[in-house]
Formats: sequence, structure tokens, C-alpha cells
Amino acid sequence: MNIEKLGQFLQDNNLPKFRLGQIQKAIFADSVSSFAEITTLSKDLREKMENQLQLLSFKVEKVLIAKDGPARNATHSVAGGQSIKALLKLSDGELIETVLISPKPGTWSACISCQVGCAMGCKFCATGKIGFKRDLTAEEITDQVLFWRQYLKKNNQTTNGEGNFSNIVYMGMGEPFLNWKEVSESIKNLIDEKLFGFGSRSLSVSTSGIVEGIEKLANEFPQVNLAISLHFADDKKRDHYMPVNKRDNLESLKNSLKKYFTITNRKVFLEYIMLDGINDTALDAKLLSDFIYSVGNTHLLHMNLIRYNATSDDLKPSSKTRTQIFKQELEKHGVNATIRKSLGEEIKAACGQLAGE
Repeated sequence: MNIEKLGQFLQDNNLPKFRLGQIQKAIFADSVSSFAEITTLSKDLREKMENQLQLLSFKVEKVLIAKDGPARNATHSVAGGQSIKALLKLSDGELIETVLISPKPGTWSACISCQVGCAMGCKFCATGKIGFKRDLTAEEITDQVLFWRQYLKKNNQTTNGEGNFSNIVYMGMGEPFLNWKEVSESIKNLIDEKLFGFGSRSLSVSTSGIVEGIEKLANEFPQVNLAISLHFADDKKRDHYMPVNKRDNLESLKNSLKKYFTITNRKVFLEYIMLDGINDTALDAKLLSDFIYSVGNTHLLHMNLIRYNATSDDLKPSSKTRTQIFKQELEKHGVNATIRKSLGEEIKAACGQLAGE
């Protein structure tokens, strides 16, 4: 929802300022799906708003649910412990995807996109294969959250207003730090108590390793969580699979993290996809441990191991056994790691699978 357009509409129609607060509450707190539902306004005003304003900056093309079995169209109430993916068509016809995740009943997190496609070109990522098309506006970013709030309300998945829909992760399509102007504006709107009202620590920004962006996040939003798609602790391998490393290599990433800790003293999440025969050996575990110790503040670095979600015929996920052995190798070197459960693979909603289709 474009708040500036809403404010201009109220001004053009000589409406009192308190109406803005009423409408914002209905949209962002009460999660109405149309202006017609705002019963504190007159019928004529509601109709006029329906004709002249849009609640969402996109149209919903498709919604799919994944839950311990094959995907199905989302035409009924849903329960916890699943992933839900929405395909959204923007005003210019471009497509993006956003995902709602429920790791346990009653708890919801939204994975949102910040670009159409992505310029980073990571070889294991479906979004990267699209290439970069354009940045999303702050409105298009936050409207994904607004849409999921509406969706949960319609499907009776909230209690006391918004229930446990409490976390937002910038881990969908795109590299957040290459669209920082709009991403930072969207963060401001998400933590604005008059709008979405999320706490800063309920937001997470994930990057492929843009050093300049990490420092901007630390200075502008020190309480927002940072996640880094590390995936390789060897420059040669990272160069090959993640071209960003040619711009910001492991040494520069290490130095950036040291600065980040100096400013924020906040935990950082390191993401590591497990690729069969590529980055899952005992030597890879040793290199990863060495990198973590070189950064320092090891108590602030949390390692997440993620079995690769297939997006390429050339790459395969490490087996569950190999992933467990890799975790044990890290522990031998004094590094604790979590094997993160992946949700939504059957509807291509898991990490690295979003492709706007």
C-alpha cells in the first residue's frame, strides 16, 4: 500500500487527518483485504477508495501449499508445519515469488523478494539463472508482507489479530544490498509502529556477501539480523560457484564481519548449502572452521547447514549421512552447527528455488 498516495487522496478529498490513522490501522493491523471492509468509513468513501486506490501493488496469480506430500492449490484453510508459495504479477507484468513458512503450528515467517531475478549468478540458485530484470520498490517489497497478513486472516490462522506471524526474512528473489535504497525504506516501514509494527530483531537480511552492504546494515539498522550465504570457505570454489567472491572475497568478508561485530555485537547466521562431492569433505570442514576462527567472536557466528535443494542437473545434495558427518567434523574443530530443515521443496519454495514461475 502506497501511504503517500493514500495521504494525497485524503487531502484531495478534504478529509480530516484522523482518517489516515483509521485507514492505516484497518490495513496494517486489522489486515483488511479491501477498502470495503473498513466499516468506520462511509459507504461512499469506501467505494471511492476502491475505484481510485489499490491495497496491493500486484495481482496474485497462484498460491500453492506444501505439507508432507504433493503440492495442492490453496483454496481452503491451512494448518501449521508447512510452506506456502505465492506467484505475484507486478503492474508491469513481471513475476516474483514470496513464501510463507510455518515450522510449527501457529508460528509464521515470510520470505520476501527484493528484485525481479538476480544479478549475482550463483550456480546453485534458480533465481540467478533468470538474471537481473529490475529492482522492486519499497511498496512492492512490503506488500508481500501485507498480502500474507491478509491471507492468514482469510484462512483463520491468526489469534489476537496477527497471531504468531512475527518474522520477516529478505531471502527470496534478489540481492538486498544491490537494491539498498528500496530495501532500507521497506525496513523502515516494517518497523514503523503506525504501519506494520515488527520489531527490528524480527527482521533478517540475507546477502551473498556484499561487503559494502553489510557495513550499511550495521550502521543503519544494527538490530536487524544478518545472514550470509557463505557456502564455500575456499576462494577458488567460491569464485566458481558464487561470482560475488571475485568482488568481495573471503578476506574482505572476514574484515567486514569484524567491523560488523564492533558496531553491533550481534549474532550473524552463516548459511552453508551441502553439495555432494563439492564442499562436503573433511578438508572443507577444516577450511570452514579456519575461516570462522579467523573472523573471531565465534560465539556470535551461528552455522546453518542446508542440504542443497535441486535447481540444476549438474549439482546434487549431500546425503543425510554425509551432512551429519560434516557437522561432526566441524564439532571436532570446536564449531557448532545446526542442520536446518528445508521446507517446501515439492513446490519449489525452498532455499534457492524461487524463479518467478
